[in-house]
Amino acid sequence: MLNQELLDILACPKCKSEQTVKDADGNEETKQVDLEYDRENNLLICNICRLKYRIEDDIPIMLIDEAESF
Repeated sequence: MLNQELLDILACPKCKSEQTVKDADGNEETKQVDLEYDRENNLLICNICRLKYRIEDDIPIMLIDEAESF
């Protein structure tokens, strides 16, 4: 199981866990989005890129080429 300190600093290597959104006035703003931690399946999930990164022996495998899309 990953500890919270590690989860707080991890970001998706593809999108850097940043999402650009527009406010009501049309101004763009970049938001930091956390990776979702699926403890049951031992995965980190990026809902922006729609990629799942596996975790092996409590080590996140954050390689884009080894991620699984969903």
